[in-house]
Amino acid sequence: MAAAILRRARSRRRRPPASPRRAHAGPAPPRARPAPSDPAGPAPRPTRLCRCRKWRRGSGLAWSMAGTRGVGREAAGALPGKRPSEPEPEEPSLLGAPGPGSHPGLSDSEESVFSGLEDSGSDSSEADTAAEEEDGASSNEQHSRMEKTPGQQAGTPSPRTEVASMRDEDEYVEDSSDEEDIRNTVGNVPLEWYDDFPHVGYDLDGRRIYKPLRTPDELDQFLDKMDNPDYWRTVRDRMTGHSVQLTDEQVALVRRLQRGQFGDVSFNPYEPAVDFFSGDLMIHPVTNRPADKRSFIPSLVEKAKVSRMVHAIKMGWIQPRRPRDSTPSFYDLWAQEDPDAVLGRHKMHVPAPKLALPGHAESYNPPPEYLPSEEERMAWEQREPAERSLNFLPRRFPSLRAVPAYGRFIQERFERCLDLYLCPRQRKMRVNVDPEDLIPRLPRPRDLQPFPTCQALVYRGHSDLVRCLSVSPGGQWLASGSDDGSVRLWEVASARCVRTVPAGGVVKSVAWNPRPTVCLVAVAVEDAVLLLNPALGDRLVVGSTDQLLSAFTPPAEPSAQPAHWLEASEEERRGGLRLRICHGKPVTQVTWHGRGDYMAVVLATPGHTQVLIHQLSRRRSQSPFRRGHGQVQRVAFHPVRPFLLVASQRSVRLYHLLRQELTKKLTPNCKWVSSLAVHPAGDNVICGSYDSKLVWFDLDLSTKPYRVLRHHKKALRAVAFHPRYPLFASGSDDGSVIVCHGMVYNDLLQNPLLVPVKVLKGHSLTKDLGVLDVAFHPTQPWVFSAGADGTLCLFT
Repeated sequence: MAAAILRRARSRRRRPPASPRRAHAGPAPPRARPAPSDPAGPAPRPTRLCRCRKWRRGSGLAWSMAGTRGVGREAAGALPGKRPSEPEPEEPSLLGAPGPGSHPGLSDSEESVFSGLEDSGSDSSEADTAAEEEDGASSNEQHSRMEKTPGQQAGTPSPRTEVASMRDEDEYVEDSSDEEDIRNTVGNVPLEWYDDFPHVGYDLDGRRIYKPLRTPDELDQFLDKMDNPDYWRTVRDRMTGHSVQLTDEQVALVRRLQRGQFGDVSFNPYEPAVDFFSGDLMIHPVTNRPADKRSFIPSLVEKAKVSRMVHAIKMGWIQPRRPRDSTPSFYDLWAQEDPDAVLGRHKMHVPAPKLALPGHAESYNPPPEYLPSEEERMAWEQREPAERSLNFLPRRFPSLRAVPAYGRFIQERFERCLDLYLCPRQRKMRVNVDPEDLIPRLPRPRDLQPFPTCQALVYRGHSDLVRCLSVSPGGQWLASGSDDGSVRLWEVASARCVRTVPAGGVVKSVAWNPRPTVCLVAVAVEDAVLLLNPALGDRLVVGSTDQLLSAFTPPAEPSAQPAHWLEASEEERRGGLRLRICHGKPVTQVTWHGRGDYMAVVLATPGHTQVLIHQLSRRRSQSPFRRGHGQVQRVAFHPVRPFLLVASQRSVRLYHLLRQELTKKLTPNCKWVSSLAVHPAGDNVICGSYDSKLVWFDLDLSTKPYRVLRHHKKALRAVAFHPRYPLFASGSDDGSVIVCHGMVYNDLLQNPLLVPVKVLKGHSLTKDLGVLDVAFHPTQPWVFSAGADGTLCLFT
């Protein structure tokens, strides 16, 4: 209905008003200017110049332009918007010809409103005055030609009928090109190029094709939208000017592209990919092209570029990037707070708690169960005010108007303000800590390999418990001492007992000389220290050891010493004994210095002579201390510095031998220290105790324990460090040897990493005793253990 009303209004708007000049139906006479080609020239025009220009603008150029751009609403020989009574030229002119759609008798406003120019199919072209002057001659010829052309017959069909008939015809009837349907005769160029020009190109004769005065307005578009059911699928081709109607396949393509899909329906984006370059070794290469020459010749361009950059760096033209400041920046949340405000004065402001809302007891008409009886009233009055559950008695009133004023209102408000003023409130910052975060993140044991994991060999031969053992510097031989009064020498690789030396008593300690050029073993038996030459290994080393011992010349005046040095007899020398150092007191431990010339001895006697130091080359003994500090358990030399570590029952003292002073005193917080070992770097010490603790000290950190390990269930008898690997082990009476990873970093700011990695069991308990001594192999990650069951075990 609305479309019909608009169509009727449009037909009324296009119908011009009655005018006496409309009687002239023929074309207006051309301009009076003669053309160069026509000397006579046509008759002069009896109208004004402005009227002539208006008349020229409505000429047949609109038909030519519409036919050139292919608007699609007119046929090849008909012009939409013309009336049937007006003549139609058979050969329309391009410039200056009088248009059949306009009349010279109309005024300017009538020509622009009521002419056929507002129809998109009959748009007329605009001509400038300069263009008219230039093309005057050709226009006059065309005017005269138009006067001789017969007009359009009265039976010419309307433009809409022609358009409807054209849609039914074959779409390839007017196809005059071998290529696609491009009917733009100005060339295959975008029409946007002519936006700033009055024309849109040139025809075949080289004349300008001017733009139409008007384009289809919104009313035309609305009518076309109402009449044309395929308007929604019609688009305008900017290249040709055609209105193209999309097919179903094209509409489906557009919809697929809008949804982000592929244009081709048959394309499958999820097809399995073909792995062209596989990991299999092929006989023939993928490409047999030889390598370029530039692939193995240095590039001169890169050399010149690097040279320029180096020169720029030297000259200071290129500056290195400044390192970013890693200091975190902090912001004061209260910086913009008013200092006079409450929150500005009190950083930890806590809002006051709100009063509880009134319940049924505060009602003016409470339920009967809330009303107190006489006994409850008397009991409430007899109680103290602080013991009362309610500070008032519920009462019932007939109405809310009968409720009197509360007598204790001012007193309660005062107490409330007093409580808020005097109440010390403090915000408690609760920290929610995950218990899993408190457990340190330790590395996996397999990442800390190598370390001993299984029992490889068992050395059997002793008839009683084995108290001590020692490994040769090369790692080929093993010495062990037992309560059966013998010292056995073993071959490590085959577990074969090479030699047995009778000691004549319980062997308390065995120590192999750490120098690889000396073959000497120190054995602590009762009150003496025996120096044995086992004669194992290289004969040159064995011979040089005897020469070293025999090169000593006694002094003319022997000085008083706390120990006596005795030469071995011939029979004892055949058994391997070379020297005997007698002390007069039981010897519990003997240990060598790292250079192999000094050894320290611990005696089981009270006083300041518990620790003695012997020098092998001079055969001299001395007591370094003047007074004692408890019973000494173990001693050890520092591997790098001239320090001596002395472990008593409750402490470990570190003495400087050159300065002869106490340097540090370590407190392990143990009941009884049983063993002592020093890290090969010298900055860390471990102690074992009889109360099942292993204490790690960091000498650079503190005199207190850095870490206390409680992995054993019974007393610890021995501890040891590996000389090369970050490993340390401990032996206990529970029959187990626990190997731990102890990494000491060169960075002083990083603490040592202690991780237990393996529990080794290979000894059976005998007389409530288990592992009595442990020692590491000097080069391999192996550990030896001596047990109370009379065997030695090798764990690899």
